[in-house]
Amino acid sequence: MNRKQRRERQKQLKKLNNQPELEQKLGLFDRLPDLCLSCHKPFNKKDKTMVTTWSVVVREQKGVVRLYCPDCWKKATNIVRDIEK
Repeated sequence: MNRKQRRERQKQLKKLNNQPELEQKLGLFDRLPDLCLSCHKPFNKKDKTMVTTWSVVVREQKGVVRLYCPDCWKKATNIVRDIEK
């Protein structure tokens, strides 16, 4: 087996090993809610700005996906900072 063949084999093995993890994460994407958990503001999955600014919290062991708008996320992080101080 030459070097090129070994590299190709390693690449294929790596793809096979990563598929279950990818399938699990895609399965959790289906559980993404349509509203902010705190304020119930609607979330549009097709709006690029919403997708990039909203925060998603995933608890893989529990299979829970939570969605927060930027305002609620900022309030929550400020509260946590205040508690830490």
